[in-house]
Amino acid sequence: MIDHTRDLASLREATDRLLSAVAEMDNAAAARASRLPGWSRGHVLAHVARNADALVNVLQGRPMYPSAEARDADIERDAPRPADVQLEDVRTSADRFRALGEVPADWSRTVELRNGVTDSASRVPFRRLAEVELHHVDLGVGYELEDLPEDFVRHYAAFLADRFSGNASVPPTRAVADGGDEWRTGGTEGDEVTVTGSAPALLGWLAGRRDGSELKCAGGPLPVLPPL
Repeated sequence: MIDHTRDLASLREATDRLLSAVAEMDNAAAARASRLPGWSRGHVLAHVARNADALVNVLQGRPMYPSAEARDADIERDAPRPADVQLEDVRTSADRFRALGEVPADWSRTVELRNGVTDSASRVPFRRLAEVELHHVDLGVGYELEDLPEDFVRHYAAFLADRFSGNASVPPTRAVADGGDEWRTGGTEGDEVTVTGSAPALLGWLAGRRDGSELKCAGGPLPVLPPL
């Protein structure tokens, strides 16, 4: 269930955790490789900051990014900055998004994201929350998928399962977490496969952050998921 008020509160907590982690970095740590191929931690932090500004654009009715090339160029430009500059940028850009979230608005309106994707404005805070939580893990600074709040794991796994639903390149798939949560995804043709494991491990597979080796799969091989 979409609840932008809840998600804004969760976002505040997640952002504070991220800022505390970034505050511990020196310049050398910020320049080290992240868990994302080809990206340093500086790239990840630059992306997190620019994403906040991009989602402000979305909520204010402007294009999310001027272009894909401009998005990538901004990240490359900002990635090499010193750790204290990265920290301040992540903080101030998060504050801009937070301030906008506190302004009375029609949260039921439809907004446009990248590549013509549309969504309810009420889901934008959750999209931002996912960016902050997942990229905190991507930094490789000791915050793992297992550290993510259970409620977030449950909601984001459902969000990703819905994203791949109807995709003919993915077989009909039933994902079952050890705690009993269950999500269905994939196309409608062929035999259904059942993937089981811990909720964080399932989320890691759905989000392309783990290879699925921790999971069990019955009914066929572990499905290969499209990139996010």
